[in-house]
Amino acid sequence: MPQDREIASKVSIKPVEEIAERAGIPLECLEKYGLYKAKVIWPEPIKTLPQRGKLILVTAMTPTPAGEGKTTTAIGLADAFGRLGKKAVVALREPSLGPVFGMKGGATGGGMAQVVPADDINLHFTGDIHAVTSAHNLLAAMVDNRLHFDGVCGLIDCRTVTWKRVMDMDDRVLRSIVVGIGGPLQGIARETGFEITAASEVMAILCLSADLRELKERLGNIVVGYDTEGKPVFARQIKAGGAMSALLRNALHPNLVQTLEGTPSLIHGGPFANIAHGTSSVIATRLGLGLADFVVTETGFASDLGAEKFFDIVVRTGHIPPPDACVLVATLRALKLHGGVMLKDVREENQEAVERGFANLEKHMENLRTFGLPSVVALNRFPDDTDGEIKVFFELCRKASARAALSDVYSQGGRGGEELAREILAAIQQDKRDFQFLYPLDLPLLDKIEAVARKIYGAASIAMEGKTRRKILRLEKDGFGGLPVCIAKTQYSLSDDDEALGRPQGFTLIVTDVSLSAGAGFVVVYCGDIMTMPGLPNSPSAEKVDVTEDGEITGLT
Repeated sequence: MPQDREIASKVSIKPVEEIAERAGIPLECLEKYGLYKAKVIWPEPIKTLPQRGKLILVTAMTPTPAGEGKTTTAIGLADAFGRLGKKAVVALREPSLGPVFGMKGGATGGGMAQVVPADDINLHFTGDIHAVTSAHNLLAAMVDNRLHFDGVCGLIDCRTVTWKRVMDMDDRVLRSIVVGIGGPLQGIARETGFEITAASEVMAILCLSADLRELKERLGNIVVGYDTEGKPVFARQIKAGGAMSALLRNALHPNLVQTLEGTPSLIHGGPFANIAHGTSSVIATRLGLGLADFVVTETGFASDLGAEKFFDIVVRTGHIPPPDACVLVATLRALKLHGGVMLKDVREENQEAVERGFANLEKHMENLRTFGLPSVVALNRFPDDTDGEIKVFFELCRKASARAALSDVYSQGGRGGEELAREILAAIQQDKRDFQFLYPLDLPLLDKIEAVARKIYGAASIAMEGKTRRKILRLEKDGFGGLPVCIAKTQYSLSDDDEALGRPQGFTLIVTDVSLSAGAGFVVVYCGDIMTMPGLPNSPSAEKVDVTEDGEITGLT
């Protein structure tokens, strides 16, 4: 099959005005960024726009390092709904430069199911992620400025500053640094570090805010450290919220592009799901629900990460409803990996490994049932999948009483997703939907963590050092105990151990630290060896990227 770039080059991309017309967006609401992308500036608060559409959430089983194709599936599914005569919109996250130049490469789908213009989307796009980086680092600069002029006895105790800096790149050497060395003119020397922009609380705030007023309020509620009496110090106390909001004013508007088949695509926000809440903006999703019959969105990684956080964090904002149905993406490659096959051998036929690895997929099925939502398992077909393995897969789904459909959108585009789209329609019409959150907000933070660990991961217990437990109790004492939890852990296992494949049971989830994201409205819980600043792999994707003399980018996949 031709490469993604070759496929896209043969498609006539439509002007963004035509895509806006198809979506029902007035032309006067467009702020164009060239011919094929634009920001949508809605004339009234999007949260007041009546909802007409149904929301379809795409999640997955525990992935291989290459991912299982959630974005590709979401794009192809939106195209498939269009082929069935339904008005559809796909709402996706913006790619981060970290994985684009790191392990995974671009994040615009693949094959016949892509969003375009891919190079623009994968690189700087409309500058939203850079705006988040700038706003985050402005707050960091203002914190250090206060320390410089106020000294150790000022508003902020320099020993308690929690606000780090960010950049949109994988750079492990910046995880732990010392700033302010070189004498008094350089500020107060202290330890700090960098996180990737996708893990920034500012990114979460951008994606969870329904309008500019809420954005400013949430930014002001960011806790940057503590004073000498141990009380939280907020961004509003150092008068940073206004300037941060100014930097984010345009970034708050969702971006409009298109699929290869001309389906309107709203791409906005980019939080990772292993270290953040993992979903595109509520503004983009809510806009889609006001315009289309179906909005297809995706959450990062598997149901234990992106989907759980979508339900327990994003839906709790009240800005968007619970999904009408979920798609659980599976691949034979991932099943074989969880069935004990080495990663290098997952392309080879192994029906027994498919059966063994099915236990991982079953756990993710159970997770979606826990939230009371109809779901359809989508087998994302790869060219080297064999008929025998596919037959085994569907037999296992039938025994598990799971709706399932073959998805071949990579090879066929929307046509290859029609079976999946029809199965989703049947699930919405016929299956019970009784959404419920995993835990009530008045539950203590420790009990919330344990609820996720036991019910979603399959853990037997949780464990942490005394200092971590004391941090949690302090957060409750400071009035933040009523927030949901956002657990940061590896994406490669249901547990906190990368190497615990399949369906681990009876394990203890190791909580290593906690931090407060008061503006975003959740408590981040770190488990295992999770890092909020990734590192580049041995052979990063950046090594393959180049640009020709006539300006064409190559190697970006």
